[in-house]
Amino acid sequence: MDTLHLDAVRTTVERMMARIRATRELLDATGAAIRRRIPKIYSRELTELIFVHPYCRTCDVVKADIAKRQTAAIYLNTLAAQSVLEQVTARREILYINSSLLTLLADRE
Repeated sequence: MDTLHLDAVRTTVERMMARIRATRELLDATGAAIRRRIPKIYSRELTELIFVHPYCRTCDVVKADIAKRQTAAIYLNTLAAQSVLEQVTARREILYINSSLLTLLADRE
């Protein structure tokens, strides 16, 4: 490969690494905010789940074996009430969106 191609690869890797670091920092900050503001529902598993599933549903929390259906709904509603997630109704389903993560991922920088 010539220097131009190597520079392009290096730039791509540097941007990707920066995005990974920013995502990790957002995950840590989100977990700290949940732990501080709503400690009764904090768990590392729940925090990580809303990053794995930026469009999260109650059934995602149940499938991850974090909580039963009713408790999972309470957790997600509480996160939405605290502005950690955004609650959106799509057809007959309620989605809880991690808008902060989606904004970070959509950033073209």
